[in-house]
Amino acid sequence: MKFLIMGCGRVGSGLARSLTDEGHDVTIMDIRQEAFLRLPTLFRGTAIIGSGLDLMALRRAGVEGADVFIAVTQGDNRNLMAAQVARHIFHVPRVIARVYDDSRAEIFRELGLETLSSPRHVIGLMREMVFGQPDAQAETG
Repeated sequence: MKFLIMGCGRVGSGLARSLTDEGHDVTIMDIRQEAFLRLPTLFRGTAIIGSGLDLMALRRAGVEGADVFIAVTQGDNRNLMAAQVARHIFHVPRVIARVYDDSRAEIFRELGLETLSSPRHVIGLMREMVFGQPDAQAETG
């Protein structure tokens, strides 16, 4: 599969490394050159400086041929806006945005975007570790 990941922080770089190790075609983009220092020296994907809100940068990164677009920057607004661009302008089949604000996550889910709410997910995992079962509220919530 062809992945385009926006954000080369801990999550983005780790995901890019994992996906390339599995043989996927991965392009990762970030607005800061130094962010790519998180990638392994022999990273088998492509790293591009640019913003996921810039249509030309997205085209350079190969958004038009991507099977999956994943936005994992530290900014909810950037992630959600870039996810909308990938979904509605470039028609990427699978678009996922990480968000920290649960209320935003719900709104964007209603608009057809897949979201992962970091706090909700971590709460659910913690409760599962403590109680040995998933937290129903964290999953539906």
